[in-house]
Amino acid sequence: MTSVPRDVSPGPLSLPTDTARLLATTTKTRPQMQAVSSRWLLRKLPWVEASGGSYRVNRRRVTTARPRLLAFRWGASGVRVAPDSLAGFPALHGLDAAVLTELAGRFTARDVEPGDVLAAEGAPVTEVLAVARGRVERIGTARYGGTAMLGVLTDGRHAGGDLLAADAEPVWRETLRAATPATVLALPREALAELADASPELRAHLAAHRTAASEPANRRGEAEIRLASGHDGEPDLPDTFADYDTEPLEIELAVAQTVLNLHTRVGDLYNGPMDQAEEQLRLVVEALRERQEWELVNNPEFGLLHQADDAQRIASWSGPPTPDDMDDLLAMRRGTRLFLAHPKAIAAFFRECTRRGVYPDQIVEGDKRLLGWRGVPIYPCGKIPVTSDHTSSILAMRIGEDDSGVVGLHQTGLPGEYAPSLNVRFMGITEEAIARYLVSAYFNAAILVPDALGVLEGVEIAAPRT
Repeated sequence: MTSVPRDVSPGPLSLPTDTARLLATTTKTRPQMQAVSSRWLLRKLPWVEASGGSYRVNRRRVTTARPRLLAFRWGASGVRVAPDSLAGFPALHGLDAAVLTELAGRFTARDVEPGDVLAAEGAPVTEVLAVARGRVERIGTARYGGTAMLGVLTDGRHAGGDLLAADAEPVWRETLRAATPATVLALPREALAELADASPELRAHLAAHRTAASEPANRRGEAEIRLASGHDGEPDLPDTFADYDTEPLEIELAVAQTVLNLHTRVGDLYNGPMDQAEEQLRLVVEALRERQEWELVNNPEFGLLHQADDAQRIASWSGPPTPDDMDDLLAMRRGTRLFLAHPKAIAAFFRECTRRGVYPDQIVEGDKRLLGWRGVPIYPCGKIPVTSDHTSSILAMRIGEDDSGVVGLHQTGLPGEYAPSLNVRFMGITEEAIARYLVSAYFNAAILVPDALGVLEGVEIAAPRT
């Protein structure tokens, strides 16, 4: 009998697992996608049917132009005010572009350091000021002496507009002091007077503004509805009516589209156990919904960050988002229903809460646990941008048509509808045997009244060094 030498390894005693796997059935998942987010904005917006692809927002007539932020142009020669943005001063709203260009050329830039006083309370207003970069504190006198912080001016905000609108010489009602290094542009009173003397159009426009400013209006600038109250007897009651805006905002549905290609051979031979067309379409629809939410936040034409009224934009008191900032954001409107913020901004806010020893609210919504502030949930939204200087924005909104809030717009019942306001249309098969499908999502958003949406801008999200 022959024996196997001890130094020679015997062959396998059983079927190897890698070979056995050739006969096994593999358990597979559906195609997964990392880019899917919670999409809280799409989930929380009340969606309104926009028949005919258009939605009209009717409002009361506004008689008083509201201040808007200024824009600036930076170049090798320094910084200049963008002429068209000077309409952000109510007294200059509607002025001819050529005059605005002349006026913009008379602004001069200067750099200031922390602690520099730009204007003193009670002093005559001798120049119009615009903050191009930096943070300027607004400081007033408290009731019993001392000082009180009234707010801050940051990029694009301005002061001294009374110099444009007043007949008499106005005075500063607050002190302006630089809190950080800042670049400020100033329009001296002498330069304004010189241009007014040379431009009959500017003189006439400012005079017309002063006359229009005397027209009765409510605190929102809407044409007054005359009322009487607190009387007795039989006095003559005022006649009145509610005037409407003659040029209401018309909002058309926007679209996000793509063409899905699928080779017919793939659909014929590789359709088990999963439908290839269905899985392809599912992933494409997820991507479209992600793009839809991004557009609702960021689109320059209709995105919420761009639609927000300038009067509803505030800056952080100190840089990072604090409880004080969130309270200010809440105080700007009635019935705030939700906050929307980038996850890093939420983390920065909670760091400030921890530092102060205060605790956010615990809010349970279905199977989700959320944090909130003053009973208002804070929803994460990664579509809100984070800038290169590590700042972001926080949105606060009231929602719903019945509450004059923010609403989403869509149209259901589309041909080939796959989901509400999203349809799939078969476009035929090419000579290369590729089946083509047009996938379209129609949507938009409307802010029914300006105070329905507020934005806390430029909040710093980077953690401070310790």
